[in-house]
Amino acid sequence: MKLRLSLAVLLLSATAVLADIPKAGDTAPDFTGTDQSGNTVKLSDFSGKKNVLLYFYPKDFTGGCTKEACGFRDRVGDLQTNNVAVVGVSFDSVESHQKFAEKYQLNFPLLADTNGVIVAAYDVKMPALKISKRVSFLIGTDGKIIHVTNASSAQTHFDEMKEAIAGLKKN
Repeated sequence: MKLRLSLAVLLLSATAVLADIPKAGDTAPDFTGTDQSGNTVKLSDFSGKKNVLLYFYPKDFTGGCTKEACGFRDRVGDLQTNNVAVVGVSFDSVESHQKFAEKYQLNFPLLADTNGVIVAAYDVKMPALKISKRVSFLIGTDGKIIHVTNASSAQTHFDEMKEAIAGLKKN
């Protein structure tokens, strides 16, 4: 009985955590962050101008995060053609982002969210760890979230975002 109750509480807690992540149709929480070059980047800078593919990732220089960053780097031309700017966010420092962006020739801003303010606004922090979940948000020029991908696979993020961006052309 105690095990069933604990399991039920765990499932309810997990559902509550997932319920807090902004969803398609919600207004995206505004943010301000510093990128690997020391520039200030705000979501509001893109308002009325560009769609934003905002992606959160756990850590610079790890296998999946490197694959994801390089995948977005390699697709940035297509994304720009579709009026989409890429912005990455993790708890890593500006210095770590500088080295990561340099090593992999990343061509988009990586925001250093060392205090977790942006991660908290989007509710994508891993429980009990100072890393974010791998979650991507496609945000329209109107500041509304168009699509959310919440998956551990970088390939899933590419595939789902490609489909969501293709939908931008239809609207």
